[in-house]
Amino acid sequence: MKKLNKMKRTLITGAAGFLGSHLVKKFLNAGHHVIGMDNLITGNLKNIEEFFPNKNFEFHNHDVSKFVHVAGELDYILHFASPASPIDYLKIPIQTLKVSSYGAHNLLGLAKAKNARIIVASTSEVYGDPLVHPQVEDYYGNVNPVGPRGVYDEAKRYMEAVTMAYNTYHGVETRIVRIFNTYGPKMRLNDGRVLPAFIGQALRGEDLTIFGDGSQTRSFCYVDDLVDGIHKLLLSDHSEPVNIGNPSEITITQFAEEIIKLTGTDQKVCYHELPVNDPKQRKPDISKAKSILGWEPKVARKEGLEITYDYFKSLTKEELNKKEHNNFDKYITK
Repeated sequence: MKKLNKMKRTLITGAAGFLGSHLVKKFLNAGHHVIGMDNLITGNLKNIEEFFPNKNFEFHNHDVSKFVHVAGELDYILHFASPASPIDYLKIPIQTLKVSSYGAHNLLGLAKAKNARIIVASTSEVYGDPLVHPQVEDYYGNVNPVGPRGVYDEAKRYMEAVTMAYNTYHGVETRIVRIFNTYGPKMRLNDGRVLPAFIGQALRGEDLTIFGDGSQTRSFCYVDDLVDGIHKLLLSDHSEPVNIGNPSEITITQFAEEIIKLTGTDQKVCYHELPVNDPKQRKPDISKAKSILGWEPKVARKEGLEITYDYFKSLTKEELNKKEHNNFDKYITK
């Protein structure tokens, strides 16, 4: 039996990634002992190096799609390990499928064994290219299971299914967060997603690249708001999926104009063909998050973009000019 008033022990997978590293900070600040786990396939130790001197933080370099062992008690597990950029999961499709299937199964088993509560990071991609707008949690989605994006979308949909099965069959305390587009410091500049791509191009003096005609929409949530929503959901009693995101919707063309204004540059915008199955619109319905968690985003896009821009400006010239994507060769078994 767990002792009262004992320091909470929390496992965060994907700890060296963008969201994972912000979650590590959140839970350390909340007084937890945090065990970070990451195999660094897309994560970067630079994101968590500030935490290494903290005696309440430990790091394990491990692939969670293989058996996961953590000694001692655990109170919470946050499963946030997964490639999250289309460039990533198109280059490492099998690893993307494994981390949200085998990985989720391993961590649910660990939660059962430790009597821990687990929250899994699902995604707005479970809605695919949605025919319902804005997207509500009871919309089943419009996903192509054999398209190039299917390895990510369907892996996350399976993860939701196995998570609910552990909840209903084994009685494991589970939470599911459906995350919409998020931005902020520690994003990878060359991960292919629109916000870092635009800011990187502006800082390098290049034209901004839009895929499609620019009419497709996204809704961007600042990372601090997102992390606050995740924390609230974890501590709630709600086991059904909950959308966490910012419903302030913008077209990609409008967003490019905002970035040009923010950076004070005068680049042109050039248009390329839209990738297969790329969603035309994204906007969360956050009624559940508001009513159940008392959560809604607080940081306006203008404010969040200024903070994010300052972060990217602080990168070294070498980091700013690194356009090659991660080399995944050592992670791929042929």
